[in-house]
Amino acid sequence: MGKVVAIGVQDFEKLISEQCFYIDKTRFIREWWESQDEVTLITRPRRFGKTLNMSMLERFFGLKYNSQGEIFAGLDIWKEEKYQRLQGTYPVISLSFAGVKEDNYEGVIKQIYLIITNLYSQYSFLLDSDKLTEKDRAYFGRIGKEMDSSDASVALSRMSEFLYRYYGKKVIILLDEYDTPLQEAYVNGFWKELASFVRNLFNNTFKTNLYLERAVMTGITRISKESMFSDLNNLNCVSMASEEYASCFGFTEEEVFSAMDEYGMDNKSEVKEWYDGFHIGNVWDIYNPWSVINFLDKKRLNTYWANTSSHGLIGKIIREGSQDLKIKFERLLVGQSIESRIDEELIYEQLDNNENAVWSLLLASGYLKIVEIRGEIYELMLTNYEVKRMFDKMVRDWFEEEAPNYNRFVRALLLGDLEAMNEYMNRVSLAMFSSFDGGNKPSAQSEPERFYHGFVLGLLVELSDRYVVKSNQESGFGRYDVMLQPRRKGEDGIILEFKVHNPRKEKNLEETVEEALLQIEKKQYEHVLTEQGVLSGHIRKYGFAFRGKEVLVG
Repeated sequence: MGKVVAIGVQDFEKLISEQCFYIDKTRFIREWWESQDEVTLITRPRRFGKTLNMSMLERFFGLKYNSQGEIFAGLDIWKEEKYQRLQGTYPVISLSFAGVKEDNYEGVIKQIYLIITNLYSQYSFLLDSDKLTEKDRAYFGRIGKEMDSSDASVALSRMSEFLYRYYGKKVIILLDEYDTPLQEAYVNGFWKELASFVRNLFNNTFKTNLYLERAVMTGITRISKESMFSDLNNLNCVSMASEEYASCFGFTEEEVFSAMDEYGMDNKSEVKEWYDGFHIGNVWDIYNPWSVINFLDKKRLNTYWANTSSHGLIGKIIREGSQDLKIKFERLLVGQSIESRIDEELIYEQLDNNENAVWSLLLASGYLKIVEIRGEIYELMLTNYEVKRMFDKMVRDWFEEEAPNYNRFVRALLLGDLEAMNEYMNRVSLAMFSSFDGGNKPSAQSEPERFYHGFVLGLLVELSDRYVVKSNQESGFGRYDVMLQPRRKGEDGIILEFKVHNPRKEKNLEETVEEALLQIEKKQYEHVLTEQGVLSGHIRKYGFAFRGKEVLVG
């Protein structure tokens, strides 16, 4: 029987001392130290081992842990005597912005000030030292929740100086989840205000700090130098595309399968489908560590990683995105790939009007994986089945916000109740139309059709256990709009075709419905279903006609 699997423990010392399940990542210490980079920014998706590795660095280098070297005994880093001598030899400033999630500028600044204040409280013994002058003590006394921004922006560099004077050694600074408050600022509309303060803080801490030995920052995104790190020319950015530390975060396939053997589990192909798909540097098969740990503990497949965050930023940019973005998102949901240029440096200001920036963010955040790279063009798909389930739920939640009883449409569809389908579609179309940009471009005939296409797909998400929901794929002599392919024998197959009313060709919506149904017949869309054994007479066909906010299903 394997070791106890501890969920959510991110304190390295606790994990090791209590002999919990742990995959040895201490080689990260060696790789980072031997890189000799002054300031390192490492970006990885959330719940990918960043915090645990930062805790490991603090325990390894921190002077206050110089008598606790035995905690590393038996781990990879302890094999070399020079690293045994290095353990516990540096003053370390360790901070985390992971909990800074207020929805307004004042709240975020208050939390950052509190983090700095707590740091100063930890080192209050310095006030009794003869290494500080009266001016230093006066500055120390000003640090608190009411301090001004000029004192706050130099607080980490001043503390570095105080520690250098006291210990006679330069300082290692560790800042975990540096971008959490910046994501909140973008979502809630105070990005420029906060970016200005954080830029000054980082410049003083990581650029002009004479008492800095080395620093590591972690986060989900690599924010562009222009908007955040313009003064930091000493910064080494290690993204998901970098080969550095490629296997130090997340679990390799070998590590996952070895752990499964240890715990007597053999459903490796299913675990791969659910939790694999992350690509870091030259390592293609990286598994989500949070999901794997939860799976080992609970012994069942589920959406563990996808349920650990509100996905506020991701939801905002997709829901408020352009029609083209929503169409590509729809393709991802039904298992297809999309193409985009990718920029590793994220510029938040571009998320509102640059589709490539959106896909770059989703790739960096772990929601998309690279299928192929052709020059500057990346082919992308949803990372794995767990991510797909997360997005399916996100779409359901959007529709529930607008119409909590949206499953009435699904029930009506399964029962073939045209009256109920029409009642539902017309009622919800009125409520949802403006929120999802439908028909905002009346001159473009295809736009409303695409909007309703995506709208209905969202309603059908909950049928994924009963049907394979396919969209825009070839069958017969054309491409159908939506097809529900039954997973169980005896279920009806369903084909949906969408058409926007054309007053030059059709007198009314009834004729538009007839045109949609005629297209299903002419193009022989049922070919795929009949090939797979869904007999004629067990295939139901529906035409959806749209005119503005008016809908007719027939």
